[in-house]
Amino acid sequence: QVQLVESGGGLVQAGGSLRLSCAAPESIFSRDAMGWYRQAPGKQRELVAAISSGGSPNYPSSVKGRFTISKDNAKNTVYLQMNSLKPEDTAVYYCASARLGFWSVDSVDSWGRGTQVTVSS
Repeated sequence: QVQLVESGGGLVQAGGSLRLSCAAPESIFSRDAMGWYRQAPGKQRELVAAISSGGSPNYPSSVKGRFTISKDNAKNTVYLQMNSLKPEDTAVYYCASARLGFWSVDSVDSWGRGTQVTVSS
């Protein structure tokens, strides 16, 4: 029943890099905006990157300049390249799709199961 499938999480030292991948059905990928959320213990789930169906990316200030979202239309796959990782980036990262864009967490139509990213100091 899970339509979004993530991979690439793991353990990395501060300053290191990880690349997350998310495969989606073509029907979703070709129509919807795609994005990545994260949730750390005791914190609210927050959007860290989004990309429109047309390929326009957006980021919050907390990750701007360090994270890059991209997508490969031929593979129906969205990526999150994370560089210069900090311990505060530690969280479960979720792939998401939104037919009407990422106006809020309530706008999300589909979720992945999540993948753990742990950044050690």
